[in-house]
Amino acid sequence: MALDDILSQVPIDDIAKKLGVSHEVAKEAVAQGGAVLLGGLAKNASTDEGSSAIENALKRHEGSANVTSVDEVDEEDGGKIVSHILGSEKQDVTEKLTKSDKTAGIDFGKLLPILAPIIMGLIANATKGKSSDAGSGGGGIGDIIGGLLGGGSGGSGSSAGGGIGDILGGLLGGGSGSGSGGGLGDIIGGLLGGKK
Repeated sequence: MALDDILSQVPIDDIAKKLGVSHEVAKEAVAQGGAVLLGGLAKNASTDEGSSAIENALKRHEGSANVTSVDEVDEEDGGKIVSHILGSEKQDVTEKLTKSDKTAGIDFGKLLPILAPIIMGLIANATKGKSSDAGSGGGGIGDIIGGLLGGGSGGSGSSAGGGIGDILGGLLGGGSGSGSGGGLGDIIGGLLGGKK
């Protein structure tokens, strides 16, 4: 699963209508918002405690990815998910996203709670069956989220490569092309906590 898979399962036209923007602006905003949420999940999954919390949350979201309308999304639950993923940096991250030129007119404070339950459902469905194997092995959830962030280790090569990393990089004003390595942590660290 890669960014395109996530985009294809999000009701972008419905989001555009709800937020009063064009389809293209909504699609870009969903890509950016999805990248940030996945990045935050990856950061949280890097600890045993965070990984365990994510696994528990995913169990509650199994089957909830097939959303055809924004009205089907529990935005209150989405707000809680966003708060858990971004923690004390939620306000800063939301403001940085909202100031992006490519998504002018999008209020990410409204978008992220719509996206979060959908993304959790997609990851839950992707990990179903694997989580029992990965449960005690550690890193199962982190590997799956890392695969999403890295464009997927699953095969469709060049088009998927680092798409989410590129989006995060672009948000931060850096977005070089090379991508992998230790860059993801730096990108998320930069987005969430400023430069160190």
